[in-house]
Amino acid sequence: MTNKKIYYIIVIIALTLLISFLHFSVLKNLSPHIILEELYYIPILLGAIHFGLRGAIFTYTFVSLSYIPFFFGLWTLTPLGVANRFLHLLFSGIIALFAGLLVDRVRRQQRELEKDRHLSRIGQVAATIVHDLKNPLIAIKWGAQRILKGKGNIQTNAQSISESAEAMQKIVHDVLAFSKPSRLEFKETDIGNIVKQTANLCKTKAEEKGIILSMNIPENSITMNVAGLQIQRALVNLINNAIEASVKGQSVYINLNIKKNHLQIRIKDNGSGMDEETIENIFVPFYSKKSGGTGLGMPIVKKIIGEHKGNILVKSKREAGTEVNIELPYNLRGHDEEHDDGEKKR
Repeated sequence: MTNKKIYYIIVIIALTLLISFLHFSVLKNLSPHIILEELYYIPILLGAIHFGLRGAIFTYTFVSLSYIPFFFGLWTLTPLGVANRFLHLLFSGIIALFAGLLVDRVRRQQRELEKDRHLSRIGQVAATIVHDLKNPLIAIKWGAQRILKGKGNIQTNAQSISESAEAMQKIVHDVLAFSKPSRLEFKETDIGNIVKQTANLCKTKAEEKGIILSMNIPENSITMNVAGLQIQRALVNLINNAIEASVKGQSVYINLNIKKNHLQIRIKDNGSGMDEETIENIFVPFYSKKSGGTGLGMPIVKKIIGEHKGNILVKSKREAGTEVNIELPYNLRGHDEEHDDGEKKR
């Protein structure tokens, strides 16, 4: 049983006992028309809302046991008083029954709706994966048939098959990376070196498009406890996106800054930018307006940053470029103390 459920049980019991105490101690000498018996509906409704029909029945039973002593007080000697208490028990039982049934019905409908949404998402994911795999599969089949029939250049056909197989491998790899729990290996790493290595990995693609990669990284070593390969993968995705959105002669800016409580990695371009719909859905799995994209790149980036307890913020405007800010928690005090200890040892 969760702590939240235990909390509500305690509240229901305490509220019922409080109402009973008020009946006995505060209002026992007052007119029967102004006693607080109607307040017993509150714990009954709380039990129904939070625990459904079963909770409503148990709460009603407990409330009824707490209410029974009022049948034997001075205020119950008249037939009207006894009838009033029987009617109260009857109506509170009816309310408990209907409230519990209604809550259970709503919860069943919500579960069915969630199940339908889940199946719908599975269908959409399957359709997207099949669509993405279809084109490279056709290219592989076409290239293999040409080789078997002795048509065209064998090397050209083999190259087409190889490229299509790599495209399929990337799709499969992205799907597995997003769907499986990550096994991250955290260790003290120079984050500046990771950014530099990532930029070097993207340098060839940038040169092919005539894009300038501009880096601003502090000269001092900045060590953090991170999963280096995963951070590098996230940065490769972001830098490649910036390169693809830019045109020849433009620059992609990569900045690494130490803030008060976090480390900021900023990737900015002056490319085509994104519309509002794309920005709103940028982290939705399989959402992509790029031809040949799986729609998993940015969700994977967010997943990696989230696993590092960080945040990612995307700002973009059509024809004005895109800016991505990654914030990773960074203990400046701990870093400074480590640096001071190192100085003392020297």
